[in-house]
Amino acid sequence: MNELLSSILPSATNMIRLDHTHVMSTFHQFKPSAPARVQQGLANTICTALEVHAQLEEEIFYPAVRHVLQDKTIDESETEHQEMKRLIAKLRGLQPDDPAFAETLYELMRDVLHHVADEETIVLPAAERQMPEQLGELGARMTRRRLELVVPRTGELALDMGRAASGNTVAMAVVAASAMGLVWAMRGRRPQGDLASAASAATSAWRRAQR
Repeated sequence: MNELLSSILPSATNMIRLDHTHVMSTFHQFKPSAPARVQQGLANTICTALEVHAQLEEEIFYPAVRHVLQDKTIDESETEHQEMKRLIAKLRGLQPDDPAFAETLYELMRDVLHHVADEETIVLPAAERQMPEQLGELGARMTRRRLELVVPRTGELALDMGRAASGNTVAMAVVAASAMGLVWAMRGRRPQGDLASAASAATSAWRRAQR
């Protein structure tokens, strides 16, 4: 990994905190009284963010920090991930007009709150104390993997954000999605044509979301 790139990207622990903040801020926008379209967009955005976040931790962060924590904290975190995935699968199978939809989302977020509290008070501080020199490289690896996971889902992400947010916010999401494709192209890891594909998918999703 390029050292300059590693130095300007978030460290692994800061990236995890940013993910936590994003999920919680999205959840705080959820209201059972909102239009079904908005509820669905917010719930899908939360689910996708948690799916990507969990995969990054399981593939990259947890293996790296397991030796730092000599107890069973990481095992417990992975178990919590499995329960979150179960609730996400259940939520994705429900519609906003089903009373179980909001109930499942609230149950998911209660689990997420507990998980975030454990990570931010135990796991992340331990990593920052005991392996600070590795966190930049881990963050760069997680960024690369995040792009691999997110770019193919650009259209889906833009559609969900379009359902949940105002036009200006979604327009920003389209730009962000296109920027992700640009990052790939600049790094030479995906064809330049994927930039146009990402932008096209995001724009089409935005138009569908406004119907």
